[in-house]
Amino acid sequence: MSSTPLGAVQAYLDAFNAGDPEAMSKAFVADGSILDGMAPHVWLGPTAAADWYRDVLSEGEHLGATGYRVTVGEPVHNDTTGDNAYVVLPATMTFDLNGTPITQTGA
Repeated sequence: MSSTPLGAVQAYLDAFNAGDPEAMSKAFVADGSILDGMAPHVWLGPTAAADWYRDVLSEGEHLGATGYRVTVGEPVHNDTTGDNAYVVLPATMTFDLNGTPITQTGA
């Protein structure tokens, strides 16, 4: 795991972009959680990242989406106090939807 919160976020995104759920899990805290608009909406614990990624790929297959990639810009917030951190980054996600390139910005 990274020594900084921003480094941990980048390690997680690098693993996501590489399609490596094992590395995603290593960058993710063991008691963490993921909340997403996609069902089942909440993933918990040490397998949360890998379970979420599996479900992303399954949902994508159903919808015809492939080739997910996320990039981030400079932090809007990157604050650490003791063991707590608050990191906010502008994000862009690209993927193909039934062969059409899609770019989502503003996240």
